[in-house]
Amino acid sequence: MKKKVFQWLQYAFFLALAIFLVWWSVSKIKGHDWEEMKGALRTTDYWLLVPVVLILLASHYSRALRWKILMQPLGYSPSTLNTYFSVLIGYLANLAVPRLGEVLKCTILARYEKVPANKLVGTIVAERAFDLICLLIVFAVTIFSQIDIIGKFATDMIKKIISSKTGGIDWMKIAVVLGGLVVVLVLARFIMHRFAHIHVIGKIKEFMRGIWQGLISVRYVKNKGWFFFHTIMIWVGYLLSIQMGFYAMQATSGLGIKASLSVLSLGSIGMIVTQGGIGAYPLLVQETMMLYGITENIGRAFGWLLWLVQFFLVIVFGFLSIGLLPIVNRKKSLQHA
Repeated sequence: MKKKVFQWLQYAFFLALAIFLVWWSVSKIKGHDWEEMKGALRTTDYWLLVPVVLILLASHYSRALRWKILMQPLGYSPSTLNTYFSVLIGYLANLAVPRLGEVLKCTILARYEKVPANKLVGTIVAERAFDLICLLIVFAVTIFSQIDIIGKFATDMIKKIISSKTGGIDWMKIAVVLGGLVVVLVLARFIMHRFAHIHVIGKIKEFMRGIWQGLISVRYVKNKGWFFFHTIMIWVGYLLSIQMGFYAMQATSGLGIKASLSVLSLGSIGMIVTQGGIGAYPLLVQETMMLYGITENIGRAFGWLLWLVQFFLVIVFGFLSIGLLPIVNRKKSLQHA
């Protein structure tokens, strides 16, 4: 009972956060801002959003193939089409309830293939672990490939934090921050060890352990080359979809791959922070694009445009997958009848 209450409270919190971010973003838009956003959307070549959809679908296809590879050490090899449909339905479910998609795609695949859903949990953990590592790599590449932009932004933020009232360096602030970090790390280690029996602490330790086990599980994969190939293709697809999105909007058509990397990095955080990225994704994309000389309103328009493309892709192809699954498996059902 307590677990269900906690899950609903968690869901309500992220939903409320999404609603707040949408309201906060919209409340800042004045009359002339709306006109600038409408102007940007009027000059958008919407036909160029079709390749964005195709690239994202190809990226999701690579995710399905990678998932199949992770199942092989367990002795299972489901059909690619069923696996792909399950992945798309999982994305659809995640729009409604956090992490429901991971559970549902395992359940759906188990229904149409001889794969026990409970045995697929380890593959989901492995997927999460590698996606986390990939996101960190994307962040690192983004920062080191454009120190002049991202580095300056980060430096300005740090200066605001450590500067004194006179404009010099406030060493006391630095000492407090560093001391605080040390205390937090020591305290975290102590709590993890001393209070491991508490449910929440146990869950955190279990999560961290799961990430590690997910990372080392790749040693059991037979086709390691294809596994890493599809892992790379997933993120390359995300990157190219953003770049193609830039070309679609006249005001952003001059932005290059470095800006796409930055949008991918911050946008991915937005997708994690709120349900399906609603509110957070457009906001973070908008703030990121302003670093590249794009106005706030154009950045806001592009953020919402890109989010809506991904949202409707998941809605349309998620429901399409639900409808097609019974049809493509009809012959198999008749054979077992």
